Amino acid sequence: MNCPDESFYLRATEIVAKELIGKKLVHCIYDTDSKTKVRLSGIIIETEAYGFRNDPASHAYKGLTSRNKIMFGKVGKAYVYFIYGSHFCINVSARSDETRAGAVLLRALQPLEGITMMKRLRNSEQIVGLTSGPGKITQALNINKCQNGMDMTDPKNELHIEFGIKLSLLRIIATNRVGITQAANKRWRFVCNDILNTDILC
Repeated sequence: MNCPDESFYLRATEIVAKELIGKKLVHCIYDTDSKTKVRLSGIIIETEAYGFRNDPASHAYKGLTSRNKIMFGKVGKAYVYFIYGSHFCINVSARSDETRAGAVLLRALQPLEGITMMKRLRNSEQIVGLTSGPGKITQALNINKCQNGMDMTDPKNELHIEFGIKLSLLRIIATNRVGITQAANKRWRFVCNDILNTDILC
């Protein structure tokens, strides 16, 4: 259960966003029905990078606030926020030493472990689309503000990111980010459209 360490996230945010494709997002939760711990996980297949002064679409663009402070702190930390009055989004802080803030939004996963529990949490019997959006990820993996600020480089933490499929084995495309009107020309959205062979997890 090796995790990318702090040095992985201490680079340009858009580079980290691309190289998070193929990694594994994990949340270990306690199932009150079975009274056991359950690993919920999925392979990251879509991300978006958000920067600082060079990115008007970023939460950090106007400076430090109580909401976005994770983006300005140590890298590799979970940045969880509530949006549209309906769902949470999960990001991981990532930036180079040359900038003060940055984070990568996790936009989609390929479900891997704990799929039965994910379906229950999503109130859905369909695996297609189960984790195909930021709000769906957090609902399926039971992620909320309780995990905000958690160190995602530490495999002992309930929420963390593990190595998954080698980047060289993936076909990744870069596109414009979605759902924004500012800095829309930045090709900081990264997507793997392959059906991933999880037998090649590294």
